[in-house]
Amino acid sequence: MRIDIVTLFPEMFAGPFGASITKRAQDSGILDIHYTNFRDYSTDKHRHVDDTPCGGGAGMVLKPEPMYSAVRDVLAKTPEHAENRRVLIMDPSGKVFNQKKAKELATYSQLVFLCGHYEGFDARIYDLADETISIGDFVLTGGELPAMLIVDAVSRMLPGVLGAEESAPTDSFYDGLLGFPQYTRPRSFEGREVPEVLLSGDHARIQKWRREQSLRLTRLHRPDLLASAPLTEEDKALLLQWADDTDDADRASDGQSS
Repeated sequence: MRIDIVTLFPEMFAGPFGASITKRAQDSGILDIHYTNFRDYSTDKHRHVDDTPCGGGAGMVLKPEPMYSAVRDVLAKTPEHAENRRVLIMDPSGKVFNQKKAKELATYSQLVFLCGHYEGFDARIYDLADETISIGDFVLTGGELPAMLIVDAVSRMLPGVLGAEESAPTDSFYDGLLGFPQYTRPRSFEGREVPEVLLSGDHARIQKWRREQSLRLTRLHRPDLLASAPLTEEDKALLLQWADDTDDADRASDGQSS
């Protein structure tokens, strides 16, 4: 997958993308990340990319000309992706990013991120994008941090990025639920034991336990997810069974199962 990030601050990405899984994905050729500074496309002698808002108001607004020129240049240089690309604006007006969107975006061969700054975009810049994406109801200085988060989440969905093929499906939110509790050695730590089922060697029983724990944790901490999660009839029966279970919170937090 090719990633193009149109930003005033390409240097912000060096740390997050220069380590861990994202770096390995680039080193292996699975991910190809490019940066375009749209200040380079400003046509005035001071290289301005912003101006005062029409009608008055505080702050500065990003001008359309540099962004249009930068994005058009990126698209013109990558015609091989023309049929399978997505241009995204990082903006609080967009739909909130989630795991379902990460999986969807991972199906494209090219993603182009438009990262704003200052008091926002000239409204005409939105015409460049296929969609706007938000990462939540709070204010950030620019679109760079949201772009980093989305690239990280999407890259995990690409074949070959994670060391074990099973890693992504066991992540929280992958199938609409929170992840199940994980344990490692020692078997006993400060009076807390690894659940016996995980040491049984019975893989069918372990899978059933893990699904049950995902359901319990989701019901306890994020019940809103259950409305859209793909639940089986067995899942639904368990949720009904637990409806009046006053000990549910304790068992979920302890990783125990009935």
